[in-house]
Amino acid sequence: MKKIVVMGGGTGTYTVLKGLKKYPVQLSAIVAMTDDGGSSGILRDELGVLPPGDIRQCFVALSQSSEVMRELFNYRFSKGSLKGHNLGNLLISALEKMEGGLDKALIKLHKILALEGEVIPVTLNKAKLLAELTNGKILFGEHEITGCKLLKKYPLRRIFLQPKATINPRALSVIKAADLVIIGPGNLYSSLVPLFLVGGAASALKQTKAKILYNVNLMTKRGQTDSFSVFDFVQIIENYLGKNVIDYALFNIARPEIGLLKKYAQEGELVRIPQKKNFKKGAKIFMGKHLLSKEIYEQKKGDLLKRTLIRHDSNKLAKEIMKIIA
Repeated sequence: MKKIVVMGGGTGTYTVLKGLKKYPVQLSAIVAMTDDGGSSGILRDELGVLPPGDIRQCFVALSQSSEVMRELFNYRFSKGSLKGHNLGNLLISALEKMEGGLDKALIKLHKILALEGEVIPVTLNKAKLLAELTNGKILFGEHEITGCKLLKKYPLRRIFLQPKATINPRALSVIKAADLVIIGPGNLYSSLVPLFLVGGAASALKQTKAKILYNVNLMTKRGQTDSFSVFDFVQIIENYLGKNVIDYALFNIARPEIGLLKKYAQEGELVRIPQKKNFKKGAKIFMGKHLLSKEIYEQKKGDLLKRTLIRHDSNKLAKEIMKIIA
């Protein structure tokens, strides 16, 4: 059975796992630990725990429990003092406090949700994501970076962790043993790059014998990836990992619905992906496919964060990934 490791955070990782779990493969999800927005941010600040939100989404994706259990774990309160919190986030944080660490809490959760796979924090250190803009201003936290209006005028100069963090030994182990490592999709600077800022993560990806696939984002982001093509996205990832570390890049060539494109354009976010199929550049294989989901995301009551509307289709994405690993 092929061993596949998916690295990222949030919706992108959930989408990949949801599709791949239908195939006979051994799945592990390595999750970024820099989320500080919404429910995760509140729990992190008030309880001193590691952010549970992206962990929760991976657990829901891989769970073999009943539909009711998955819905319960994903339930978001819309009123009262718990407004904005997911029940799953509260449960993960409570178990972390009870067990004395997130790694021990996740062992219990694997049993509760009958997980078909493994969910692993990239680090067990409590580190915050910081960014410096071209005007010298420092942004503190993923949430502040994502929502900063100054990015329209002053793009990112550098991004770093404070304090420094080291890779979770379990994450290191599964990367070494993998047949395929999948990076993304996900926000380039707030979900993916933070993985590689963790000490030992980039070197593990350089040394692994696994093939490495990068799922390129569907849209650009104002102040961060303006006018990026698929080549630009890959180059930024390899600035952290090293040249020619990525073996494959998978991107979408389908045009999103015009109404959605207009909404993104108002925020300065555009489609900047080359319209060619199955072409080669250097040592990398770039494959363009129709990977868009036809479902339109609807914001749930009590959700405190701005969510993406244009998303990958989990089944289409998984189908193309399995072609690559075959």
